[in-house]
Amino acid sequence: MNRPSAGFANPTLANYPPFPMTLTLHLPDHAARLLQEAWDDLPRATLESLAVEGYRSGRLSCAQVGEVLGHASRFESEDFLARHGAWPGTTPGELESDLATLDRLRGR
Repeated sequence: MNRPSAGFANPTLANYPPFPMTLTLHLPDHAARLLQEAWDDLPRATLESLAVEGYRSGRLSCAQVGEVLGHASRFESEDFLARHGAWPGTTPGELESDLATLDRLRGR
């Protein structure tokens, strides 16, 4: 399925179906027990970890992290990402672009 990217903040998501995806993980029992002890809600912790890594890798925007996790606002998503050491997510390329824009606006 190849759809146009209109309406998607991240064009790489345009090739994915517009409905929720269900993932099934198969973990050894001992690993599952250890993780369950660390996190009361292992499915939620897994989803949050996936969202954080998606953001860090540049595949998900902050808004998309909020959508995945059901956040009520952008601020909730930014706070969530900050607590997980992923916010702000400015890359060196974004910083260079921002500085070039600032120079242009200043007339340099």
